[in-house]
Amino acid sequence: MSDTSGFIYDKNGINIDLVKDIKENKHQSIGEYIKVCPKAQYYPARFDWNIPCDVALPCATQNELTEKDSLNLIRGGVIAVGEGANMPCTPEAIDAFLANNILFAPAKAANAGGVAISAIEMSQNSIRQNYSFEEVDNKLKDIMVNIFKKISLAGEEYNFKKNYLAGANIAGFIKVADAMISQGVI
Repeated sequence: MSDTSGFIYDKNGINIDLVKDIKENKHQSIGEYIKVCPKAQYYPARFDWNIPCDVALPCATQNELTEKDSLNLIRGGVIAVGEGANMPCTPEAIDAFLANNILFAPAKAANAGGVAISAIEMSQNSIRQNYSFEEVDNKLKDIMVNIFKKISLAGEEYNFKKNYLAGANIAGFIKVADAMISQGVI
């Protein structure tokens, strides 16, 4: 897990509650993690995609994960990559993932949660109602499950099975086309 100061690697798994305390409550560097978990390692540098993992979630900046990084992840055994920010993978990195049959969830689908939360906030403001954390979380889960179903089905229908990038592009195009047709534009 990384922040702008560097990254931590914990072979025992990241303690999310500790990270939340460090980042959300204390507003400190991720490097503080090793003070509580001394067996973890801290690297004061750009995140190193050389660390073997099953799932990679680039969530920081645009184009942070390059083709070289993607090849390191592939060699390290990654099986799935999900973009959690606005296009953190370069086009070349995405091509490498797809060419190696790595499950790839593109930002337009995986990062849709942020847009969905904004819509939920606007909705509750419009009707002057406050949802509990659990209600918002359940609504978000439903939205994200629906997005995954739509991109999966769109990909399968057009012979792009398990290519979630193609599925997201197709599902997005269909949604826009249907909206245009319903408004009489086409």
